[in-house]
Amino acid sequence: MISAALARIAPSGTTAMTDRAIALREAGADIVSLSVGEPDFATPPHVVAAAKAALDAGQTRYTAVGGSAAMKAAAALHFARDLGIEVPAAQITVSAGGKQAIFHALLATLDPGDEVLIPAPWWVSYPEIARFAGARVVALPTRAAGGFRIAPAQLAEAITPQSRWLLLNSPGNPTGACYAAADLEAIAEVARRHPRLLVLSDDIYAPLRYTPGRHATLAAVAPDLAARVLTISGVSKSHAMTGFRLGVAAGPAWLIAAMERLQSHNSGNPCSISQAAAIAAFEGPQAFLADWCSRFRARRDRVVAALDAIAGLSAPVPDGAFYCMVDAAPLMARFGDDQALVLHLLEAGVALVPGSAFHGDPGFRISFAADDARLDTALARIAAALA
Repeated sequence: MISAALARIAPSGTTAMTDRAIALREAGADIVSLSVGEPDFATPPHVVAAAKAALDAGQTRYTAVGGSAAMKAAAALHFARDLGIEVPAAQITVSAGGKQAIFHALLATLDPGDEVLIPAPWWVSYPEIARFAGARVVALPTRAAGGFRIAPAQLAEAITPQSRWLLLNSPGNPTGACYAAADLEAIAEVARRHPRLLVLSDDIYAPLRYTPGRHATLAAVAPDLAARVLTISGVSKSHAMTGFRLGVAAGPAWLIAAMERLQSHNSGNPCSISQAAAIAAFEGPQAFLADWCSRFRARRDRVVAALDAIAGLSAPVPDGAFYCMVDAAPLMARFGDDQALVLHLLEAGVALVPGSAFHGDPGFRISFAADDARLDTALARIAAALA
């Protein structure tokens, strides 16, 4: 029998749909998969070259559990330059993707009875990791009309003596919502009144934002809370390096040490070759990011316009990342629920993820991390299937 901890969680809704699409494609079906959050751009050549050079140099041994000194120094550069957080290397840890860092942070700090506050719609793994650790998930519902952002009063009302973590994701998956500096300062004002509350700021999509101005993150906006804020970042989304599995986290020394203690018994050090590639990603040219962001913005506008033209669908314009959270509530009288809607669209040749997988309103998440031809094919199929 499986453990009680594993029984508390469900498989990832996004990977489940992606796996199903792959199986159908391998069986001969013509499927356009827009269910996974993965840039379709090639990994930058200088990053690939760095990985090859590391292999040729024989860098295939263990490194320090929390990452090499060179990797931590590159991550410190990234946090300072891109997120405005000045943090010493000793307060940075490196893991096999941002997801592993989140897993370690929550497992290292949660006890049964603790509460984790999560704005919804949420990334599918947040609540499952919290439940695996034995905590209770407290949903903070958001709506498109409010920009998919929590209000300070809403947060204040939800906090109890058992509240241990608030999870923030900006730009967000699945909504693409961004928190401005003023939004974060208002949240910080609430957090200051609750010294037991920790905040996990997931900034993995920070380079992919379409609103003017500099990206804002809580540790930079409210440095007095730095002892209670863990900031997650990485190279998967920004540098098209999903397969390298390399994430970085910055936070208080006690939490970083706890995460590395857990990692020492879990996976050990992150991949040495991936570290070499990530060093090149952080320290090398960054100019290409502006071009990628511009192309994602054009795709976003293309997808939003096409979806809004389909009766029964509405697509709020995301501020960042490469997803649209599409509202299909008017179609529920026809389909019953969004699982049935998504299966109907899969039969039409398009793989999406139902909004219910994200604890959102009935509808679906569509990724626009695909070329124009695939997007146009998918959008035409959706329109035909719902006509």
